[in-house]
Amino acid sequence: MKVLGLETSCDETGLAIFDSEQVGEDNKGLVGQVLYSQVELHANYGGVVPELASRDHIRKLVPLLNELLAQCDVSKDEIDAIAYTKGPGLIGALMTGALFGRSLAYGLDIPAIGIHHMEGHLLAPLMGANPPAFPFVSLLVSGGHTLLIAARGIGEYEILGESIDDAAGECFDKAAKMLNLPYPGGPNIAKLAETGNPNAYELPRPMLHRGLDFSFSGMKTAVHNLIKDTPHSGSGSDGDPQVRADIAASFQQAMVDTLVKKCVKALKQTGMSRLVIAGGVSANTHLRETLETELAKIQATVHCAPPALCTDNGAMIAYAGFERLQAGQADDLAVSCVPRWPMTELPAV
Repeated sequence: MKVLGLETSCDETGLAIFDSEQVGEDNKGLVGQVLYSQVELHANYGGVVPELASRDHIRKLVPLLNELLAQCDVSKDEIDAIAYTKGPGLIGALMTGALFGRSLAYGLDIPAIGIHHMEGHLLAPLMGANPPAFPFVSLLVSGGHTLLIAARGIGEYEILGESIDDAAGECFDKAAKMLNLPYPGGPNIAKLAETGNPNAYELPRPMLHRGLDFSFSGMKTAVHNLIKDTPHSGSGSDGDPQVRADIAASFQQAMVDTLVKKCVKALKQTGMSRLVIAGGVSANTHLRETLETELAKIQATVHCAPPALCTDNGAMIAYAGFERLQAGQADDLAVSCVPRWPMTELPAV
Protein backbone atom coordinates (compact mmCIF):
# COMPACT_ATOMS: atom_id res chain seq x y z
CA MET A 1 0.00 0.00 0.00
CA LYS A 2 1.35 3.41 -1.04
CA VAL A 3 0.09 6.21 1.21
CA LEU A 4 0.59 9.90 0.51
CA GLY A 5 0.99 11.86 3.74
CA LEU A 6 0.27 15.59 4.06
CA GLU A 7 1.35 17.66 7.08
CA THR A 8 0.17 21.29 7.30
CA SER A 9 -0.61 21.80 10.99
CA CYS A 10 1.58 24.86 11.52
CA ASP A 11 4.51 26.40 9.64
CA GLU A 12 5.92 23.49 7.65
CA THR A 13 4.48 21.91 4.52
CA GLY A 14 5.49 18.27 4.50
CA LEU A 15 4.60 15.58 1.98
CA ALA A 16 5.80 11.99 1.85
CA ILE A 17 5.01 8.61 0.34
CA PHE A 18 5.05 5.53 2.54
CA ASP A 19 5.05 2.11 0.89
CA SER A 20 4.35 -0.82 3.20
CA GLU A 21 6.18 -3.16 0.83
CA GLN A 22 9.43 -1.19 0.89
CA VAL A 23 11.96 -1.72 3.68
CA GLY A 24 15.07 0.48 3.71
CA GLU A 25 18.12 0.49 5.94
CA ASP A 26 17.22 3.65 7.86
CA ASN A 27 13.53 4.38 7.35
CA LYS A 28 11.15 1.46 6.96
CA GLY A 29 8.74 2.04 4.11
CA LEU A 30 9.66 5.66 3.38
CA VAL A 31 9.87 6.06 -0.40
CA GLY A 32 10.60 9.78 -0.25
CA GLN A 33 9.61 13.06 1.33
CA VAL A 34 9.74 16.80 0.68
CA LEU A 35 9.55 19.51 3.30
CA TYR A 36 9.19 23.27 2.99
CA SER A 37 9.79 25.32 6.12
CA GLN A 38 8.30 28.77 6.60
CA VAL A 39 10.99 29.78 9.11
CA GLU A 40 12.20 32.74 7.06
CA LEU A 41 8.63 33.92 6.49
CA HIS A 42 7.90 34.12 10.22
CA ALA A 43 11.38 35.01 11.51
CA ASN A 44 10.74 38.75 11.50
CA TYR A 45 7.76 38.24 13.79
CA GLY A 46 9.51 35.97 16.29
CA GLY A 47 6.81 33.32 15.88
CA VAL A 48 4.20 31.91 13.53
CA VAL A 49 1.58 34.24 12.01
CA PRO A 50 -1.41 31.93 11.32
CA GLU A 51 -2.80 33.75 8.26
CA LEU A 52 0.60 33.88 6.57
CA ALA A 53 1.12 30.18 7.33
CA SER A 54 -2.20 29.20 5.71
CA ARG A 55 -1.54 31.20 2.55
CA ASP A 56 1.93 29.75 2.16
CA HIS A 57 0.63 26.17 2.45
CA ILE A 58 -1.77 26.93 -0.41
CA ARG A 59 1.08 28.18 -2.57
CA LYS A 60 3.34 25.21 -1.87
CA LEU A 61 1.12 22.11 -1.87
CA VAL A 62 0.85 21.52 -5.63
CA PRO A 63 4.53 22.25 -6.46
CA LEU A 64 5.67 20.05 -3.58
CA LEU A 65 3.39 17.20 -4.66
CA ASN A 66 4.81 17.34 -8.18
CA GLU A 67 8.34 17.42 -6.76
CA LEU A 68 7.62 14.41 -4.53
CA LEU A 69 6.11 12.33 -7.32
CA ALA A 70 9.11 13.04 -9.54
CA GLN A 71 11.55 12.26 -6.73
CA CYS A 72 9.86 8.92 -6.01
CA ASP A 73 9.16 8.09 -9.67
CA VAL A 74 5.53 7.51 -8.73
CA SER A 75 2.44 8.67 -10.61
CA LYS A 76 -0.76 9.89 -8.94
CA ASP A 77 -2.54 6.75 -10.15
CA GLU A 78 -0.14 4.57 -8.13
CA ILE A 79 -1.16 6.16 -4.83
CA ASP A 80 -3.51 3.87 -2.88
CA ALA A 81 -4.62 6.24 -0.10
CA ILE A 82 -4.06 9.71 1.35
CA ALA A 83 -3.50 10.68 4.97
CA TYR A 84 -3.64 14.31 6.10
CA THR A 85 -3.24 16.06 9.43
CA LYS A 86 -6.68 16.66 10.92
CA GLY A 87 -5.49 18.26 14.17
CA PRO A 88 -4.40 19.62 16.50
CA GLY A 89 -2.90 22.79 15.02
CA LEU A 90 -3.79 26.11 13.44
CA ILE A 91 -7.25 25.77 11.94
CA GLY A 92 -6.47 27.60 8.70
CA ALA A 93 -3.29 25.63 8.13
CA LEU A 94 -5.05 22.36 8.90
CA MET A 95 -7.87 23.12 6.47
CA THR A 96 -5.49 23.72 3.55
CA GLY A 97 -3.99 20.24 3.81
CA ALA A 98 -7.26 18.52 4.67
CA LEU A 99 -9.21 20.00 1.76
CA PHE A 100 -6.34 19.36 -0.65
CA GLY A 101 -5.93 15.76 0.50
CA ARG A 102 -9.64 14.94 0.61
CA SER A 103 -10.22 16.49 -2.85
CA LEU A 104 -7.27 14.66 -4.38
CA ALA A 105 -8.46 11.37 -2.88
CA TYR A 106 -11.96 11.94 -4.27
CA GLY A 107 -10.54 12.66 -7.71
CA LEU A 108 -8.43 9.50 -7.61
CA ASP A 109 -11.26 7.43 -6.07
CA ILE A 110 -9.10 6.27 -3.16
CA PRO A 111 -9.65 6.40 0.62
CA ALA A 112 -8.49 9.26 2.80
CA ILE A 113 -8.05 9.57 6.55
CA GLY A 114 -7.42 12.44 8.95
CA ILE A 115 -4.53 11.84 11.36
CA HIS A 116 -3.76 13.21 14.81
CA HIS A 117 -0.58 15.28 14.53
CA MET A 118 0.83 14.07 17.85
CA GLU A 119 0.07 10.43 17.06
CA GLY A 120 2.17 10.95 13.95
CA HIS A 121 5.07 12.12 16.13
CA LEU A 122 4.53 9.26 18.59
CA LEU A 123 4.65 6.62 15.83
CA ALA A 124 7.56 8.16 13.89
CA PRO A 125 10.22 6.15 15.78
CA LEU A 126 8.50 2.97 14.57
CA MET A 127 9.77 3.82 11.10
CA GLY A 128 13.38 3.51 12.27
CA ALA A 129 15.72 0.58 11.77
CA ASN A 130 15.06 -0.79 15.28
CA PRO A 131 11.48 0.18 16.14
CA PRO A 132 10.43 -0.08 19.80
CA ALA A 133 7.73 -2.56 20.73
CA PHE A 134 4.62 -1.60 22.66
CA PRO A 135 4.11 -0.82 25.49
CA PHE A 136 6.28 2.23 26.09
CA VAL A 137 6.26 5.68 27.63
CA SER A 138 6.42 8.48 25.09
CA LEU A 139 7.69 12.02 25.60
CA LEU A 140 6.19 14.22 22.88
CA VAL A 141 7.99 17.52 23.08
CA SER A 142 7.66 20.30 20.53
CA GLY A 143 6.85 23.97 20.09
CA GLY A 144 3.18 23.40 20.78
CA HIS A 145 3.08 20.35 23.03
CA THR A 146 4.78 18.68 25.98
CA LEU A 147 3.16 15.33 26.80
CA LEU A 148 4.08 12.17 28.68
CA ILE A 149 1.99 9.26 27.42
CA ALA A 150 1.72 5.59 28.30
CA ALA A 151 1.26 3.92 24.90
CA ARG A 152 0.04 0.32 25.04
CA GLY A 153 -0.84 0.12 21.36
CA ILE A 154 -1.90 2.35 18.50
CA GLY A 155 -4.81 4.37 19.82
CA GLU A 156 -4.36 2.99 23.35
CA TYR A 157 -2.99 6.09 25.05
CA GLU A 158 -3.04 7.32 28.63
CA ILE A 159 -1.93 10.87 29.34
CA LEU A 160 0.47 10.72 32.28
CA GLY A 161 1.45 14.38 32.31
CA GLU A 162 1.37 17.52 30.21
CA SER A 163 2.33 21.17 30.35
CA ILE A 164 -0.15 23.28 32.28
CA ASP A 165 1.05 26.40 30.44
CA ASP A 166 3.82 26.80 27.85
CA ALA A 167 5.27 23.91 25.86
CA ALA A 168 8.98 23.20 26.14
CA GLY A 169 9.65 24.20 22.54
CA GLU A 170 7.81 27.47 23.06
CA CYS A 171 10.00 28.16 26.07
CA PHE A 172 13.13 27.55 23.96
CA ASP A 173 11.80 29.98 21.34
CA LYS A 174 11.07 32.71 23.88
CA ALA A 175 14.40 32.31 25.69
CA ALA A 176 16.15 32.59 22.32
CA LYS A 177 14.21 35.76 21.55
CA MET A 178 15.32 37.25 24.88
CA LEU A 179 18.92 36.54 23.85
CA ASN A 180 18.26 38.08 20.42
CA LEU A 181 18.81 34.75 18.69
CA PRO A 182 17.00 33.88 15.44
CA TYR A 183 13.76 31.89 15.26
CA PRO A 184 13.33 28.94 15.77
CA GLY A 185 14.95 29.08 19.17
CA GLY A 186 15.78 25.44 19.94
CA PRO A 187 18.62 24.87 17.45
CA ASN A 188 20.08 28.33 18.08
CA ILE A 189 20.04 27.93 21.87
CA ALA A 190 21.73 24.53 21.48
CA LYS A 191 24.41 25.96 19.20
CA LEU A 192 25.20 28.86 21.55
CA ALA A 193 25.22 26.50 24.54
CA GLU A 194 28.01 24.38 23.05
CA THR A 195 30.66 26.77 24.39
CA GLY A 196 28.85 27.62 27.62
CA ASN A 197 29.03 26.38 31.20
CA PRO A 198 25.74 24.67 32.11
CA ASN A 199 26.39 25.29 35.80
CA ALA A 200 27.21 28.98 35.49
CA TYR A 201 23.77 30.18 36.57
CA GLU A 202 21.07 28.65 38.74
CA LEU A 203 17.67 28.35 37.08
CA PRO A 204 14.53 26.57 38.35
CA ARG A 205 13.52 22.98 37.61
CA PRO A 206 9.74 23.50 37.80
CA MET A 207 7.32 21.01 39.40
CA LEU A 208 9.87 18.22 39.85
CA HIS A 209 8.06 16.93 42.92
CA ARG A 210 4.49 17.52 41.75
CA GLY A 211 3.44 14.55 39.67
CA LEU A 212 4.20 14.28 35.96
CA ASP A 213 2.84 17.60 34.72
CA PHE A 214 5.12 20.34 33.41
CA SER A 215 5.18 24.12 33.82
CA PHE A 216 7.55 26.35 31.88
CA SER A 217 6.01 29.82 32.25
CA GLY A 218 8.12 30.48 35.36
CA MET A 219 11.23 29.46 33.43
CA LYS A 220 10.64 32.29 30.97
CA THR A 221 10.44 34.78 33.82
CA ALA A 222 13.60 33.38 35.39
CA VAL A 223 15.54 33.68 32.13
CA HIS A 224 14.24 37.19 31.58
CA ASN A 225 15.38 38.26 35.05
CA LEU A 226 18.75 36.52 34.62
CA ILE A 227 19.44 38.34 31.35
CA LYS A 228 18.28 41.67 32.80
CA ASP A 229 20.43 41.32 35.94
CA THR A 230 23.58 39.92 34.30
CA PRO A 231 26.10 42.44 32.91
CA HIS A 232 27.20 41.99 29.28
CA SER A 233 24.38 39.56 28.45
CA GLY A 234 23.16 41.57 25.47
CA SER A 235 23.96 40.96 21.82
CA GLY A 236 25.31 44.47 21.21
CA SER A 237 28.86 45.79 21.27
CA ASP A 238 29.04 45.59 25.07
CA GLY A 239 27.88 41.96 25.13
CA ASP A 240 30.21 39.18 26.23
CA PRO A 241 29.91 36.01 24.06
CA GLN A 242 30.94 33.79 26.97
CA VAL A 243 28.31 35.26 29.28
CA ARG A 244 25.67 34.67 26.62
CA ALA A 245 26.87 31.12 26.02
CA ASP A 246 26.77 30.41 29.76
CA ILE A 247 23.18 31.68 29.98
CA ALA A 248 22.14 29.49 27.02
CA ALA A 249 23.88 26.44 28.48
CA SER A 250 22.37 26.98 31.93
CA PHE A 251 18.90 27.38 30.44
CA GLN A 252 19.27 24.28 28.27
CA GLN A 253 20.51 22.26 31.24
CA ALA A 254 17.53 23.32 33.36
CA MET A 255 15.10 22.31 30.61
CA VAL A 256 16.83 18.98 29.99
CA ASP A 257 17.00 18.18 33.70
CA THR A 258 13.27 18.81 34.05
CA LEU A 259 12.30 16.68 31.06
CA VAL A 260 14.64 13.81 31.96
CA LYS A 261 13.59 13.59 35.60
CA LYS A 262 9.92 13.50 34.63
CA CYS A 263 10.64 10.73 32.09
CA VAL A 264 12.45 8.64 34.69
CA LYS A 265 9.57 9.14 37.10
CA ALA A 266 7.04 8.10 34.43
CA LEU A 267 8.93 4.90 33.63
CA LYS A 268 9.13 3.96 37.31
CA GLN A 269 5.44 4.78 37.83
CA THR A 270 4.26 2.64 34.90
CA GLY A 271 6.80 -0.15 35.30
CA MET A 272 7.75 0.19 31.63
CA SER A 273 11.31 -0.05 30.37
CA ARG A 274 11.15 1.74 27.02
CA LEU A 275 10.95 5.47 26.40
CA VAL A 276 10.15 6.97 22.99
CA ILE A 277 10.89 10.65 22.41
CA ALA A 278 9.59 12.57 19.41
CA GLY A 279 8.82 16.09 18.30
CA GLY A 280 11.10 18.98 17.38
CA VAL A 281 12.77 19.32 20.80
CA SER A 282 13.67 15.61 20.73
CA ALA A 283 16.34 16.49 18.16
CA ASN A 284 18.30 18.25 20.93
CA THR A 285 21.54 16.30 21.25
CA HIS A 286 22.05 17.11 24.93
CA LEU A 287 18.55 15.84 25.75
CA ARG A 288 19.17 12.56 23.90
CA GLU A 289 22.55 11.97 25.51
CA THR A 290 21.29 12.75 29.01
CA LEU A 291 18.30 10.44 28.59
CA GLU A 292 20.55 7.57 27.45
CA THR A 293 22.79 8.05 30.49
CA GLU A 294 20.01 8.37 33.06
CA LEU A 295 17.82 5.60 31.67
CA ALA A 296 20.73 3.17 31.64
CA LYS A 297 20.86 3.57 35.42
CA ILE A 298 17.34 2.07 35.70
CA GLN A 299 17.83 -0.56 32.95
CA ALA A 300 15.59 1.31 30.53
CA THR A 301 16.17 2.27 26.91
CA VAL A 302 15.40 5.38 24.88
CA HIS A 303 14.21 5.30 21.28
CA CYS A 304 14.30 8.43 19.11
CA ALA A 305 12.74 9.29 15.80
CA PRO A 306 15.27 9.51 12.94
CA PRO A 307 16.61 13.11 12.80
CA ALA A 308 14.73 13.87 9.57
CA LEU A 309 11.47 12.85 11.24
CA CYS A 310 11.73 14.86 14.46
CA THR A 311 10.22 18.08 13.18
CA ASP A 312 6.81 18.20 11.49
CA ASN A 313 6.87 16.07 8.34
CA GLY A 314 4.63 14.18 5.95
CA ALA A 315 6.30 10.81 6.57
CA MET A 316 4.91 10.44 10.08
CA ILE A 317 1.41 11.25 8.82
CA ALA A 318 1.72 8.76 5.97
CA TYR A 319 2.87 6.01 8.34
CA ALA A 320 0.16 6.69 10.92
CA GLY A 321 -2.36 6.74 8.09
CA PHE A 322 -1.13 3.38 6.82
CA GLU A 323 -1.54 1.77 10.24
CA ARG A 324 -5.12 2.99 10.56
CA LEU A 325 -6.09 2.36 6.94
CA GLN A 326 -4.93 -1.25 7.06
CA ALA A 327 -7.10 -1.66 10.15
CA GLY A 328 -10.11 -0.66 8.06
CA GLN A 329 -10.44 2.93 9.21
CA ALA A 330 -11.12 5.80 6.77
CA ASP A 331 -13.00 9.11 6.68
CA ASP A 332 -16.07 9.96 4.65
CA LEU A 333 -16.36 12.93 2.28
CA ALA A 334 -17.00 15.44 5.07
CA VAL A 335 -13.87 17.41 5.98
CA SER A 336 -13.51 18.51 9.57
CA CYS A 337 -10.40 19.71 11.37
CA VAL A 338 -9.88 19.78 15.12
CA PRO A 339 -7.56 22.52 16.50
CA ARG A 340 -7.76 20.93 19.97
CA TRP A 341 -7.94 17.14 19.98
CA PRO A 342 -7.12 14.95 23.02
CA MET A 343 -5.20 11.81 22.00
CA THR A 344 -7.33 9.78 24.41
CA GLU A 345 -10.28 10.22 22.01
CA LEU A 346 -8.57 8.25 19.24
CA PRO A 347 -9.93 4.76 18.47
CA ALA A 348 -7.65 1.79 19.05
CA VAL A 349 -6.24 -0.23 16.19
